[in-house]
Amino acid sequence: MSPFSPHLPRYAGLDGLRAIAVGLVLVYHLFPALPLPSGFVGVDVFFVVSGFLITALMLRPTRHSARHRLVDFWRRRARRLLPALAVMLTVCASAAWLIGGDVLVGIGRQLLGAATFSYNWVALAGGADYFTASEPELFRNVWSLAVEEQFYLLWPLLLPILLVVFRVRWALVAVALVAAAASAWWMWTLAASGATTRAYFGTDSHAFGLLLGIALAFAVRNMPEREWMRRTPARIAGIVTGMLGIALIVIAAVQPDAPAASAFPGTLLLACGGTLLAILAGILPGSWFGRAIDVAPLRWAGDRSYGIYLWHWPVLVLVVAATGQGVGAVEVPVLAGATALVISVLAAAVSYTLVEMPLRRLGFRRTLRAVRVRLAHGPVSRFAMAGGLVVAALALGGTTAAVASAPAMTTTEQAIRQGQQAMKDAAARPAPSPTPTADADAPISGEEVTAVGDSVMLASAPALYERFPGAEVDAAVSRSIWAGPEIITSLASSGKLREHVVVALGTNGPVDRDVLRKIASTVGRDRDLVLVNAYAPRDWIPGVNEELESFASGRTGVVVADWSGAISAKTDLLAGDKIHPGSSGGRIFAEVVEKGIRDAEAERSARPAALRWTPFPPG
Repeated sequence: MSPFSPHLPRYAGLDGLRAIAVGLVLVYHLFPALPLPSGFVGVDVFFVVSGFLITALMLRPTRHSARHRLVDFWRRRARRLLPALAVMLTVCASAAWLIGGDVLVGIGRQLLGAATFSYNWVALAGGADYFTASEPELFRNVWSLAVEEQFYLLWPLLLPILLVVFRVRWALVAVALVAAAASAWWMWTLAASGATTRAYFGTDSHAFGLLLGIALAFAVRNMPEREWMRRTPARIAGIVTGMLGIALIVIAAVQPDAPAASAFPGTLLLACGGTLLAILAGILPGSWFGRAIDVAPLRWAGDRSYGIYLWHWPVLVLVVAATGQGVGAVEVPVLAGATALVISVLAAAVSYTLVEMPLRRLGFRRTLRAVRVRLAHGPVSRFAMAGGLVVAALALGGTTAAVASAPAMTTTEQAIRQGQQAMKDAAARPAPSPTPTADADAPISGEEVTAVGDSVMLASAPALYERFPGAEVDAAVSRSIWAGPEIITSLASSGKLREHVVVALGTNGPVDRDVLRKIASTVGRDRDLVLVNAYAPRDWIPGVNEELESFASGRTGVVVADWSGAISAKTDLLAGDKIHPGSSGGRIFAEVVEKGIRDAEAERSARPAALRWTPFPPG
């Protein structure tokens, strides 16, 4: 039967495309070390498929009234989406309650956004940053579901109006394409201004995939089936077109990290274009490509792709949190990713069989009646139904407990806020009187210490002030090594650069040898430079620490304070992200800094007088 026929029960190739889409997202999130740095384009493949499929179904002729069709559409969408979502939310929220800690922060707001299909806007209102947040929210992946649900609510109301105003097929196509272009332009504008998360999360700025799918549905509407479409050359051309579409999707997925203005919407549009070609090649009459891409494994995964997508991210966050690897870990261990994959696929399969399909076939009311009938049957049936109801009640209770017990902020936020308050308090206090002493074992005076660092030093600020009263501490969130030379130069110009200069700027990215030279040159030979190495679940950290050791080993007056070595065996003293120290971890940071300063003093004392004022060697 022709795919252009209104009686076709399903479109060939769409299940295979869904499987490919969810596969890209799974690799991107669960196995970030694999070469798919832009695997998030799988979401846009979903958008194009949804836009096409929903519009094509709504354009089918029917004898029912418009009101009946509208209510029936929304009822079917509710049956399709709500059961799986409810199961995932309650089970994962209950698991989060059992694990406790940072994973619970903001869970009430997240559940509200997920339940009302407004997660993207709720997250934006809460200041979420999808691309830089160190502690991802448990249900963050449902932002895309919110975008689709908003489309499902609005599009059935707008479509009849468009069909009345624009009666010509190609006029409808043009309207959809113009709307898609406007949405893509708006994403580009937002991304270019730095509002990357707003560009990515916004329904208005990320609607172009849905609109392109709508345009394709309009284009093939009532298109007559021709004899040539079933001939071998046309089928071969369909395979070539379909494979080109898949190739474009893969090319988009392997694109390296790029500035937001070029990736958004450039990379996403590339994936959308490939999806359009693949859909068209699959739905053509007698398509070989459609049957090929709907092979049994892909069709199985495509049928369950919605559930797999729903489960994979919360399960990953829970697995990482439960194993103590840091809720915001960027380097997902392979074992954690594989565990999350297995759990997600199993959970989606169970939900599909026991929850989703029964409700899709029977509806909510008939399902409740079936439950009552089962409870009235024999003991085995009654026990199974009762067990299911108990599990549901426990999941609801766990969800309620999770919301009630959620902390107001993460342990990382607490540590950073305490550091910020300590810096404010120190700035308001008068500087202590210096007490010079020649005793090498005497405490180091804070009047001799200038410390410049990132959020790790900021979280350690209370302990630094405790150990070095009167120290000059300049630390800030998200600061990298590139900010170092300007800050050190400014402190030197204002007379605040003291005898011992401590720099801890390795957490937020690789260090540069030239930048280190500039810092060392400004510090000069009459001061000590202590470089604190870094500890974090980030792939650049080993390179940072190697570069710091290499730089210090070839220079006098420069030493490395081994924060990584001191804290690596005591990660329980770090916040939930396994990066920032709590109060006890901050004391270890201060001890490491003190040891670095004493090592620098010892190195200076042992330095031959002739070398104490020589310029730094090049390189």
